[in-house]
Amino acid sequence: AALAVARETTRAGWGTYYPSVAAGFSASRQQDPPGALAPVPSNNAFLYNLFTPQVSVSYVPDVFGLNRRGVESLQAQEQAVRFQAIAARVTLTANVVVAAIQQAALQAQVDATRRMIDANTRMLGILRYQAAKGYAGRLDVAAQESQLAQVAATLPPLIKQLAQQHDLLAALAGQFPSRLPDGKFDLASLQLPQDLPLSLPSQLVVQRPDVRQAQANMHAASAQVGVATANRLPNITCTANVGSNALAIGQVFKAGTGFWSLGADIAAPIFQGGTLLHQQRAAKAAYVQAAAQYRSTVLTAFQNVADTLAALEQD
Repeated sequence: AALAVARETTRAGWGTYYPSVAAGFSASRQQDPPGALAPVPSNNAFLYNLFTPQVSVSYVPDVFGLNRRGVESLQAQEQAVRFQAIAARVTLTANVVVAAIQQAALQAQVDATRRMIDANTRMLGILRYQAAKGYAGRLDVAAQESQLAQVAATLPPLIKQLAQQHDLLAALAGQFPSRLPDGKFDLASLQLPQDLPLSLPSQLVVQRPDVRQAQANMHAASAQVGVATANRLPNITCTANVGSNALAIGQVFKAGTGFWSLGADIAAPIFQGGTLLHQQRAAKAAYVQAAAQYRSTVLTAFQNVADTLAALEQD
């Protein structure tokens, strides 16, 4: 949904490349005072209706790149959101895998602990039988009882962790805990792929969506510098109006009722209290910040890739 918002916002920004056209229709009934110097209509009527349909066209030429850099910033922001969505999917996939492995490990620990409890329980029964027959002392029985109690005490925390891991896996899968299937993962059946893809660390880094997102953010910040710069330069607006004025609705668009106008405006900021200047400086500082964040993301990515390669080599 965030990606759809960014995409539609970019498409909305494309509208600055085209003229804006608006159509309007106004109808009014007006009465001039009898003492007026002259009535408005040519028939000297003081009470009259006026109907005015018209079409207005406005266009702002992109002389200094204001529109182009603005759309460029929107496109870069859309790319950043796209890479953010990819990163979210990759992170979710990794979290599901880790949760499944952890659940399998906890299940294996629970099963092993229960087997140890059964073994210690049988050993305790044997020692009690031997103690009753005089072949074992009470100290041996007490030691075995202590060992059984210690092993049994480790089972409830493991069961609690296993239940919590089940709930975590359900949340990652987008399900309620009660609706997640009760299938179990066998730790012995889980293994790494036999053939791992080999590539240079720099190639692994450039594939990472967080790096590409940081790069897109830096691109958007660069475009905002151009927008802030263009705001300090003159702005040209071309306008055109065409329509008709008639005293009766049936006379609209007839000969002699039409009007049209063409115009061009140029406006340049002279004094804004330093607002535009400081906005430009803020945009440049934001670009420096985005560049530093990009560098930090790249360094962290190289660190993660190096750590993972070392771990795979040792494993």
